[in-house]
Amino acid sequence: MHESYAGDRSVTEVFESLKADGSAVLVDVRTNAEWTFVGIPDLSKLEKEVILAEWQGFPSNGPHEGFASQLSDALTQKGLDQNAAIFFLCRSGVRSKAAAIAMTARGYKNCYNVAGGFEGGHDAEGHRGSVSGWKAQGLPWSQG
Repeated sequence: MHESYAGDRSVTEVFESLKADGSAVLVDVRTNAEWTFVGIPDLSKLEKEVILAEWQGFPSNGPHEGFASQLSDALTQKGLDQNAAIFFLCRSGVRSKAAAIAMTARGYKNCYNVAGGFEGGHDAEGHRGSVSGWKAQGLPWSQG
C-alpha cells in the first residue's frame, strides 16, 4: 500500500471490483473533450454510472480548484462514505493518480489509480488505445 493512496489496479481488476462491490465507483477525471470525442467507460450492464469529474481543464495544466470538494459532494449524494472503493481513471494513469492522492488527503481511505487508464500507452505508430488500457482490454465503453 502506498502512503499517499491505496495503490494501482489494472483495468480488469477494476471492472471485476465494480461488478462485485455495489458501493465501488469509477471516477473519470479526463476532460469534457476527452469524454465527448474519445469515449467513456460504459457501466450500464453493472447498473452503474461513471462519475465524470475533470481533474484539470483544457488547456490548463493545473488541477481544478474545488475538485476534491465537488467530488466529495457527488459521492455523498450517491450515499457513499469515506470507506467506499473509488477507482480513478484518466487517459493513461497520471492525472488519475494525482486525483487519488488528493482524495486520500481529503480522508477517503480506498482511492485507487486505474493503471493504463482509458487509452493506455502508445503503440509502435504512436497511437493510444490498442496496447493497454480500458479500450484495449475490450471492456465496455461508448463514444459521444
